Amino acid sequence: MEASTTQVLFFQHIKTLLPSHVSMVDAIADLLEISNDSAYRRIRGEKGVSLEEMQKLASHYKISIDQFLHIETDSFIFSGKLADSNNHTFVEWMESVLKQGMFMNSFQNKHMYYLAKDLPVMQQFVIPELLVFKSFFWRKSILHFEDMRGVKFSLNNMDSVHMDLGKKIVEVYNQVPTTEIWNVESINSTIRQIEFYRESNIFQDPDDVVELYRAVYKLIDHLEKQAELGLKFSLGGSPANNAAAYNLFNNELILGDNTILAELDGNIVTFLNHSVINFVATRDKRFNTYIYDSLQNLIRKSTQLSKVGEKDRVRFFNRIRDKMKIATRL
Repeated sequence: MEASTTQVLFFQHIKTLLPSHVSMVDAIADLLEISNDSAYRRIRGEKGVSLEEMQKLASHYKISIDQFLHIETDSFIFSGKLADSNNHTFVEWMESVLKQGMFMNSFQNKHMYYLAKDLPVMQQFVIPELLVFKSFFWRKSILHFEDMRGVKFSLNNMDSVHMDLGKKIVEVYNQVPTTEIWNVESINSTIRQIEFYRESNIFQDPDDVVELYRAVYKLIDHLEKQAELGLKFSLGGSPANNAAAYNLFNNELILGDNTILAELDGNIVTFLNHSVINFVATRDKRFNTYIYDSLQNLIRKSTQLSKVGEKDRVRFFNRIRDKMKIATRL
């Protein structure tokens, strides 16, 4: 294959990564700091791309050069940032979640798949009290921020920045059609986290434990209603005319791993969860096709709970409530 042909394919691949409203010529020209005419010539293969330009393009768009040079390897390229107290704070982590959601929502044809090990991250922010607890728990017990050392939890200590970002994350998430694959055990980590803090005397006010469990019940009720209608909507509200689809499945064979896969105008991005709250992403076609096929196989072996299967849906959510009752005695 001639170098110019490979180069044209390279730019064609970049085009698939851009939302439909973004001009590829403008994007390439801005990134390489060249004129639009020079960008056109590179895109058409009339002018070669330097190694430095190729590196800049591949790095920015998270592209594996191997697939365009026909190098067969067992490697997959992932990108992501690591939340910590110095280089990537919790606020920046929340901003990155929001940014990814806005990116997905910018495509005309989009769909998100979520293989849940825990309550999906975006769903945890639906209830303000749960958002407050999760942001505190992650910073104190997972990321071990120094300024959280010795600090006790209180529902009164709501961080306005966290609350605002959490609200925006939910608003964007509610606009993206989604298929979630759950297991009844997906509620366990949230229950364990609350119980750990209660037993470790980290609650400043014991009454907050009761309020938190009530918040979880409220979320369960909301998710059950969404599943019944098969549509997303805000807490306490009702679906809009253009409400995004909400598909919920129960898979009793496996407990998920919080993998997220997004279909965006025919292209796929996979997000793998690690270290509790961090995600790494890849656009590798071979890897994403494998994950997509695996998810479709799991869906075929799952019970649909949204819109149909009322008996299965009621049983599923009642089993979750039974777990809550054992833990809370409410």
